[in-house]
Amino acid sequence: MPIVAHNDLPSFERLRKEGVTVLSPERARNQDIRELHIGLLNMMPDAALVATERQFFRLVGESNPIAQFYVHPFTLSELPRSEKAQAYIDTWYEPFDKIREEGLDALIITGANVVGPELSTQPFWEPLIRVIDWAWENVTTTLCSCLATHAVLEFRYGQKRRLQPRKIWGVFPHRVMDKAHPLVADVNTRFDVPHSRWNAVERDQFDAAGLRVLVESEQVGVHLATSADGLRFVFFQGHPEYDTISLLKELKREVLRYAAGEIDAFPPFPENYLGEREQALVREYRWRLDQALKAGGPLPEFPESLLMPRLDNTWHDTAEAVVGNWMGLMYQVTHRSRRIPFMEGVDPDNPLGL
Repeated sequence: MPIVAHNDLPSFERLRKEGVTVLSPERARNQDIRELHIGLLNMMPDAALVATERQFFRLVGESNPIAQFYVHPFTLSELPRSEKAQAYIDTWYEPFDKIREEGLDALIITGANVVGPELSTQPFWEPLIRVIDWAWENVTTTLCSCLATHAVLEFRYGQKRRLQPRKIWGVFPHRVMDKAHPLVADVNTRFDVPHSRWNAVERDQFDAAGLRVLVESEQVGVHLATSADGLRFVFFQGHPEYDTISLLKELKREVLRYAAGEIDAFPPFPENYLGEREQALVREYRWRLDQALKAGGPLPEFPESLLMPRLDNTWHDTAEAVVGNWMGLMYQVTHRSRRIPFMEGVDPDNPLGL
């Protein structure tokens, strides 16, 4: 499933250097492979905007060579941005009006930063509803990640996320619960998924909404579910798109917040992520940091370079397989070479014949 560099977005060159197949427009035109268009609504904050963009581009580009994929990133103008981030968006991202006019075969919606407990008070709330309502009627399938899943469950299904006693943070084992669904065909029946969230939509809420739960964890609940038809909406609560170092970067950010006095307690370790040696390195760093804070001296450098080499990635292959299945199903259901209204000519209540 080669991804096509249809403009000079810097992420394309970065992915090429990583070994991901990225076609130039000239090469794409010479390939007798169907083209499909994927939207990426990137609502992540400035610090994670480009990394998240690259993570989802990588998953799309590595999944399955059945089509050429053009990925169209866009965001919501209501989200606050720094001058630098806004300049990047103005240069490389597309307006939603253009995407709506030209259409999409599939849509991916990322998470977002939230201030306060209520999603309905966030600046993205109303514009996100407009995008979701449009996608519901005009896009074959939409994949929602984490916060986007919580938002859709609230405004479309009336299921508000629940604050958890402690942050769900780390890499957790999951089990396939519905082996008959083609989204999980030929994937491991047990696999890991990273999570990073304070809130959850729990199993009873997915059931009350009439959704299909495909993958669940005994420790952290539902990860993968779909709308009742099995395809129109796909929900992730975890972050299978994460890089190996994503949780480490988050740990570092939290540690720096502690050092700056923004939070009172040194952050806990992400569960099932750091080995014993790496945990010992962080404990040693914490001791040196606390000593420096007491003495008012220069702060030690976070030992990121010592931690990175021994981190394991136990989720990417399965994430790639699930996204490949998702793309394959979208390919099968959309039966024209250009974008069309939602599953025209297909039973919208059961497009997969399940």
